[in-house]
Amino acid sequence: MNIFSEAIEGTKISWDAIRANKLRSGLTTLGIVIGIVTVTLMGTAIEGLSRAFTKGISALGTDVMYVERYGWFSDEPWWVSRNRREITLAHAKALERQLSGARAVAPVKYGLQNVKYQLRSGGSVRIIGTSEQFLETSGITIAQGRFLSASEVDGVRPVCVIGATIAEKFFPLESPLGKHIMVGPGSFEVIGVVEKRGSFLGMFSLDNEIDIPIGQFMNHIDRFGDMRIDVKANNVNEMGDVREEVQGILRKLRRIAPGVPDDFVINQSDAFIAVFQRVGGTIASVGLFITGLSLFVGGIGIMNIMFVSVAERTKEIGIRKAIGAKRRTILLQFLIEAATICLLGGTLALLIAFPVTLAMNKFLPATMSVAVVSIALLISILTGVISGFMPAYRAARMDPVDALRSE
Repeated sequence: MNIFSEAIEGTKISWDAIRANKLRSGLTTLGIVIGIVTVTLMGTAIEGLSRAFTKGISALGTDVMYVERYGWFSDEPWWVSRNRREITLAHAKALERQLSGARAVAPVKYGLQNVKYQLRSGGSVRIIGTSEQFLETSGITIAQGRFLSASEVDGVRPVCVIGATIAEKFFPLESPLGKHIMVGPGSFEVIGVVEKRGSFLGMFSLDNEIDIPIGQFMNHIDRFGDMRIDVKANNVNEMGDVREEVQGILRKLRRIAPGVPDDFVINQSDAFIAVFQRVGGTIASVGLFITGLSLFVGGIGIMNIMFVSVAERTKEIGIRKAIGAKRRTILLQFLIEAATICLLGGTLALLIAFPVTLAMNKFLPATMSVAVVSIALLISILTGVISGFMPAYRAARMDPVDALRSE
């Protein structure tokens, strides 16, 4: 008899043994169920957060750098950033003229303003003052109309491009193009609508924004305060060269002496990725520790029940060995039985974890993918094989004569 036939026969015998002891087998799986539910929910949460993070971070772009006074996730004292000189519109224009490796350079200023259209109010909306090149640096797509033009940025015409949420709220049954909305104290003509983008890492909506020319922003909303400069490289491979070029130009513009540290920061999406990896690694480590404890307890239970099963079926083992069953046949039979019990527990755990995942998804990103399900079932089988090995080995080593003498 080959090993494939032995596996089929062992599966049939194991299944009969499990069915003959339904209550015991069911209680044995509880530890495995808890462990697999834990590992499944941890996996769905991590994968869901990873997907949400990837989607959110794509708004920054891997080929874009951001010149600011403040560093992202910086360890430097707060007063160091506060005391730095402001980034100005003149710096942005100089970078636009002098940079050779950049595809686009856009000044960016943010503010919150009440927005109204006729009798409808949009409440506090994020206003972005920028230039026509923000279309390139931000990676946005225009769903209706067009984006700001260079002449509108340089001129005095009050125009704006609104986000998808603003368009849905103010113009549910009509086209917003050509309409005038009140942004703070000024009236702006809508010339475009941005395609729906979602939120940035769940912190704020990217669709509840309005883009206006940087000059209009400084005239009507905020002339002072921080400004950011977005620089998009020609391609990702040139990011290092462009970064050095930006640094050199700004040091010259800001008259920073050699040896003196920069009084500005060049941020990139790598900072978010590094922080997410650290946080994700910590969450995964804690989750694996908790899961390991649950599976260890469940595995001890499986091992104990398998020892009991071997003791109860000593005569059966003796008869099988007396009629020619090999050690590997007996070993395989009990390993299959332990793995089957754990696989049933893993399947039950997935049935429990699925609705829990759907409930979790209403509060935080959670996705039960095929990969998570496969890993959970694989862990179930491995737990059964490892836990059942010692009892199965003991059964395989039994002397048939001694086994037949047992009562």
